[in-house]
Amino acid sequence: MLMLRRTKNFLNAHGVEYEKEHVNPLMVPERVYVLKFGKRDGEFLNRFIVEHSYTWTGRDKINKITLRLHGQKHPREFANEAKLLQYLEKHADRYVKKQGNKKAGKNS
Repeated sequence: MLMLRRTKNFLNAHGVEYEKEHVNPLMVPERVYVLKFGKRDGEFLNRFIVEHSYTWTGRDKINKITLRLHGQKHPREFANEAKLLQYLEKHADRYVKKQGNKKAGKNS
């Protein structure tokens, strides 16, 4: 299954570690896919929660993608992966690894 393939490629390109798992709740027909990222002190703090189901032809259908950042009270919800990637690209400076090439500071 290629769930969130473009998002995983984006995280890999920016040096962000992640861990994935499937959760199958017993009481609802949707399946849940969890992608944890943003490791600090050995724990993943942030996560994408994808609620998906299958169509009658067997294809995956994403119902909702929820982005829950560490300490966030109101998670962000996205209808599809394209909207999620737009948000990630806009706010990439919050969670990507700091690169070795720092820009000039105040003394320049």
